[in-house]
Amino acid sequence: MNMIKEFEGKIALITGGSSGIGRATAIAFAKKGAKVVIGSRRERESQETIEMIKEIGGEAIFVKTNITQATEVENLVNQTISTYNRLDYAFNNAGIEGILGSSIEQSEENWNQVINTNLKGVWLSMKYQIPQMLKNGGGAIVNNASIAGLIGLTNASIYCASKHGVIGLTKAVALEQATAGIRINSVCPAVIKTDMADRAWNLDDREAREQTVAVHPIGRIGQPEEVANAVVWLCSDAASFITGHSLTIDGGYTVK
Repeated sequence: MNMIKEFEGKIALITGGSSGIGRATAIAFAKKGAKVVIGSRRERESQETIEMIKEIGGEAIFVKTNITQATEVENLVNQTISTYNRLDYAFNNAGIEGILGSSIEQSEENWNQVINTNLKGVWLSMKYQIPQMLKNGGGAIVNNASIAGLIGLTNASIYCASKHGVIGLTKAVALEQATAGIRINSVCPAVIKTDMADRAWNLDDREAREQTVAVHPIGRIGQPEEVANAVVWLCSDAASFITGHSLTIDGGYTVK
């Protein structure tokens, strides 16, 4: 007996869906029955995600996208509409850690790159996603922030600034769209097992990894699927009364 999938007939757009949290979320949406659009700069890795979705019976397309460029973000959304004729959910996930180090040693180039990707990219994504969702009578957007949007992290001042900005942007736009049927929330993961975390936290080094695990009271780092499940839930009808919220997914990191 075939069960009706919750997101059957719906379209989900994920930026940065080529790996890590983005890939896990793309697969999670597909498992729920949604057709998936992946916007990313990395074609080979994104195609791997699409193959994973096809293996579970899902459908997905890839649109090469640099989210710092308005014309490319507009094209991503336009390609979504031309292919599937609607947009219901979006996970604005693409981001970079940039060069980590003392704030006084940071370059203007690094500032621009991190802010343009992590903050401007989210703003541009919503700018073009929201008008299409309004045509459907509503939708749901989740922006990927971080615990770095809630607290300060040493040697990550620019990254923290970008992620604090994502949370503020999410709240403001959520208020703008509150009566229009579009719910907008953010997720704030701690250290999740991804390539970015491996680089930023030096997880390949045993001592560094043990130290990183130790700051998570739950006793381990997170898995991409754990964030993906939260994103999908925030987009579902089960979260229908939630907007402007920042959902912390951190194994207790920020509890202390």
